[in-house]
Amino acid sequence: MSNVCNNDEGVLISNDEDVMITTKAISSKEPILIEGFPGIGLVGNIASQQIIDELDMTYIGSIESRLFPPIAVLYQGLINMPVRIYESEKNNLIMVVSDIPINPSISYDVSRVLIEWAGMIQAKEVVSIAGIATMDEDSKVFGAATNNDMLDRIKENVEIFQMGTISGISGSIMSECFVREIPAISLLGATKSQNPDPRAAAAVIEVLNTLYDFSIDTESLIEQAERIEIEMQKLAEDVRTSEQTQTPRKEYPMYG
Repeated sequence: MSNVCNNDEGVLISNDEDVMITTKAISSKEPILIEGFPGIGLVGNIASQQIIDELDMTYIGSIESRLFPPIAVLYQGLINMPVRIYESEKNNLIMVVSDIPINPSISYDVSRVLIEWAGMIQAKEVVSIAGIATMDEDSKVFGAATNNDMLDRIKENVEIFQMGTISGISGSIMSECFVREIPAISLLGATKSQNPDPRAAAAVIEVLNTLYDFSIDTESLIEQAERIEIEMQKLAEDVRTSEQTQTPRKEYPMYG
């Protein structure tokens, strides 16, 4: 069982001290919660960071775990937590973005604590952003949902993912939403390789723009695709190096 603590300055949820969410008080009422964790093409965190920057969202907290790689992330010279939470009260939006992969061995714990927290802040619905490997040249976005109402909302804007699996932390989050009957959709940007794919992230953002009446710029993602790919590949290498310096254990593929 998770321990939950509320106070005037913030919210704390811990899961047997393995996973912890610490935030300032949430101002949004029944917000939309969007998460972007690394996976194939790094679609989730590239898209999420673009949304955060474009909407000038406010940093409100982080997800921490002793099982995460021991690193701090630099952004424009400033230290950032690897897994961060942002809010835009204007857009009634909460974003969770991660610069580190979540090992499959702790995906369940992270997703359970995150969705418990989503319920506590009375999130209206959850959106999971990830990538999916295809051989198609088109920048398609595949979609899935936890119920028929949510599926009806997205079917005109995505190609419905008819059969298959959503792996990793994104799949675990969607399963947790289904069990807890929290409305949720999964948006999967089609990508052809393991490399960072800003173009697939841009395609997902365009779907979000339509669904939620956002006006997130995607042209800059396309224009800066090469720089983003280099920066993300460097970050991935740093994380792998950090993982290898820890106590030896059974390893899992971290990106893609």
